[in-house]
Amino acid sequence: MLTIFTLASGRSGTHFLYELFRRNAADCCCRHEPYGWNPSMFGRPIYDRALGDTPAIRRLAERRARIIRNCGRPTYVETSHAFLKSWSDLAPELFPNIKLVHLVRDPLKVAKSEANRHEWLDWFHFPLRNYRGGNGQRYPRWALTTLELIYRDVGCMSEAKYTTRDHMTPDGALRCAHAPYEATGRPLTLFQRYVIQWIEIENRAMQFLDRFGKQADCITLQSPHELNDPGRVQELFDFVGVRLKQKTIDLGGRQNRNPRPTVITDRERDEFAQVVNQLPATYLEIFRREPYAGMPAIDCLRGAHAT
Repeated sequence: MLTIFTLASGRSGTHFLYELFRRNAADCCCRHEPYGWNPSMFGRPIYDRALGDTPAIRRLAERRARIIRNCGRPTYVETSHAFLKSWSDLAPELFPNIKLVHLVRDPLKVAKSEANRHEWLDWFHFPLRNYRGGNGQRYPRWALTTLELIYRDVGCMSEAKYTTRDHMTPDGALRCAHAPYEATGRPLTLFQRYVIQWIEIENRAMQFLDRFGKQADCITLQSPHELNDPGRVQELFDFVGVRLKQKTIDLGGRQNRNPRPTVITDRERDEFAQVVNQLPATYLEIFRREPYAGMPAIDCLRGAHAT
């Protein structure tokens, strides 16, 4: 059985990628973010990975492996961004025949879109948007916890209660409610939290490919423009080896848009530079080589002077 998973952050085109497979690929069981009977691997598994509790993650991963193997199709495609956040290290063992689709979008736009979505979910009190970790604290279901090493390496406090609406800066910028602190003593904005998350996810993607020798089984697409290029999408389907329903690529499908547009302000560019320049250089080394070397959207990281 062929299984296809996604190396990506949220807000990087994962839903549109799902639509491409659903509309074009024959004999595939296509899922974006499964829930219910098939564990999503969001929420507590993200916390468990941050704490290194592999047995807890394995129990859920093995359950979903049994469900996936019984999907009734020769190919299973899942475009969820939970993969790198919680259970990717177990995937090659559970799914020996695996292909990966690596989506890369401008990190500023990803972070702004993530922050907008986060704020919107809190504003409308979206049910189950948070969960409780083993320490009793609340964390956002679809994001890293900030207990991860990278947040400590940028000078943050590692643990505290999580909310958002109760913590605003005087100019209206959202903070992480547990207020991780930079080395300067100023709290990170929500935007900066998601900048750090994007960098961590990309580092995990490269570490996964290196650790399991999966470079030859991974195709990288720049989002969103290559997802809207029929020729590039055809290359994607040829690479993963799925049969198409029709000769012409169908680029339709619903995009998972935010209620507000993703507009990057000068303040956010300053916040981006501030947090990136506080990161140890080791987190930025990957952006000076393939597959990032030729991506204009990554120029903001290649030129960073990290200390």
